[in-house]
Amino acid sequence: MFLFLTRKLYLCNQLIMNRMRNSVSEKAPLVKVAVSLMAGMLFASYLVIPFTLFPLLVAVVLLAFCLRRYENLQSAVLCLCMVVLGALLMQRARQEPPSVSRLDRSKTYFLERRAKLLDRLSESGVDGSAYAVVAAMALGDKSQLTTELRDAYAISGASHILALSGLHLGIIYTLLSLLLSRRRWQMVSQIVIIVSIWLFVFLVGLSASVVRSAVMVSIYALLSLGHRDKLSVNTLAFAAIVMLLFNPMALFDVGFQLSFMAVLTILLFYPLLESLWSQPFLLDHRLFRWLWTMLSVSCAAQIGVAPLIAYYFGRISCYFLLANLVVVPAAALILYLSLAVLLIPSLAYLLIYIVDTLNQLLVSIAALPGASIEGLHPTPLQVWMMYVIIFAVYLLLIRRTSPTRGWSASRRVW
Repeated sequence: MFLFLTRKLYLCNQLIMNRMRNSVSEKAPLVKVAVSLMAGMLFASYLVIPFTLFPLLVAVVLLAFCLRRYENLQSAVLCLCMVVLGALLMQRARQEPPSVSRLDRSKTYFLERRAKLLDRLSESGVDGSAYAVVAAMALGDKSQLTTELRDAYAISGASHILALSGLHLGIIYTLLSLLLSRRRWQMVSQIVIIVSIWLFVFLVGLSASVVRSAVMVSIYALLSLGHRDKLSVNTLAFAAIVMLLFNPMALFDVGFQLSFMAVLTILLFYPLLESLWSQPFLLDHRLFRWLWTMLSVSCAAQIGVAPLIAYYFGRISCYFLLANLVVVPAAALILYLSLAVLLIPSLAYLLIYIVDTLNQLLVSIAALPGASIEGLHPTPLQVWMMYVIIFAVYLLLIRRTSPTRGWSASRRVW
């Protein structure tokens, strides 16, 4: 059976590699590893594999690395091993009784520290809907969000701003880089930034989206020391592998799925959208470049999350571009002012004004005619088919994009 599956994977892999020399699997090899690991976890219910095979699995993986002369066979064996490993990890995660680990105790400690910061924020005069939004955006506490406020953000297409993710950590990373960036002590400053980022991740509760962002920011910071390409599909795949190895059940977390699909489609489709305008034109028109970048990133992210949002929440927002023009700049102001208010409580009035204005704008957008399409209930098969179509369109676009327009998949995405 093992030889049969290995041969089938080998033949399929050879066919794909011959026909798609510029595909994701060749330029981002970790994608194949991540996809194989996820496939094993998804089919763990149908595969009964004793954990005693784990040492044999490690031996096969080590043997596969010796097959350098047979790349396709090596790739097929590694993918099959990752499928088996995924199934083993998922089966073990389901069978192990829940227990309190060191990570859980650390999480509890940091959540207690978060509660004190929230109390300090409340004592500064931030209350009501402003407090609910600041608590969610700055410290990851959504317990104070009312149903009406959640609906306004969801219908307008701005609910992602309430979930800590790459946008928030990117803002924090930028601030820390400005404060700590020194050429002589670049390595020390990057290590301090990474440690600070992970302390913040623990402080806000270790949600799937913020952990994924922290892993990618950490890789970004380390690679910046060598002046290498920093963000790629390979980096995203590595973040997924790390998270799933430590917590296989994260695969079924909605935040995990939304976060990874949003970043994946941004990495794939944003360069295509950006290439619609020439680089000299964008350099000469900085305001338009900023606006186009924001719209392009929003569109690319929406492509990735729309099928999942329709499946889990039954709606698609129609004015998400308009909402993102408001919430993205506001998010940076709110995060910076939240930190300032904790240090200087007298600035609370400015924070309250900005948050209340943001809430009113999003409520107005949500009240516009046709703000969202409701009552969508796609089946899992339909969701899978949507993603097949999305990635098929992507492959078609990159094969037909003219080189004269300045876009290169290997340079921009991988």
